[in-house]
Amino acid sequence: MSIGLLGQKIGMTQLYTEQGDVIPVTVIQAGPCSVLQLKTAEKDGYEAVQIGFKDKPARLAKKSEKGHVAKIDSKRAQKRAELGIESVKKAETAPKEFIREFRIPVEGFEVGQNLNVKVFDEVVAVDVSSKSKGRGYAGAMKRHNFSGQRATHGVKKCHRHLGSTGCSAYPSRTPKGKKMPGQYGNKNCTIRNQKVVLVDAENNLLVIRGAVPGPNGSKIVIRPTNRLPAPKTNKWRLA
Repeated sequence: MSIGLLGQKIGMTQLYTEQGDVIPVTVIQAGPCSVLQLKTAEKDGYEAVQIGFKDKPARLAKKSEKGHVAKIDSKRAQKRAELGIESVKKAETAPKEFIREFRIPVEGFEVGQNLNVKVFDEVVAVDVSSKSKGRGYAGAMKRHNFSGQRATHGVKKCHRHLGSTGCSAYPSRTPKGKKMPGQYGNKNCTIRNQKVVLVDAENNLLVIRGAVPGPNGSKIVIRPTNRLPAPKTNKWRLA
């Protein structure tokens, strides 16, 4: 599996094909991302490539965040140098706002390397992960699309109520997973197999067909789809 990218949702629009078909699309700023760390099976127990997206102002970054991406003078670093312990290679970049790992073989990658949207040039479809819009504490009608109670015949002051949630003598409890009022949205979710429509390497933009979870400006993880069998063709690809 090839590496993905981190990005930011810009918004939705629509494009037209030469045949006149309308394609609803989401525009994503995908990268550029910096490789911050390479994790190996010998040292970390698994292989992964850690990348970061969007610089964080130094005044807002913690010392640990600064030390993760660049060498800083500290008592610990001086002591390790005195003992002859080789320091870990750093990316020498600004601290990043959004950091994630991709569990893929690290061969061919190096710390400090820059990745851009060109990694999706040959990709047909992607999986997009983000946090959905938070809508607060919602009732069953809004959260689960329940129809509610009747508007006539004795229903009084409970028209939008959930209704019965319990059981009879057996099993005498509310089953786990019952659809009830509660937190609506604000959860990590993934939309799979979204077709790549356009790759704009000049502006680091990735245009995909369909919607993406979250509001405009939300951080997104984009990776080549893991759906099996993987799609071979894409009739929506414009360039």
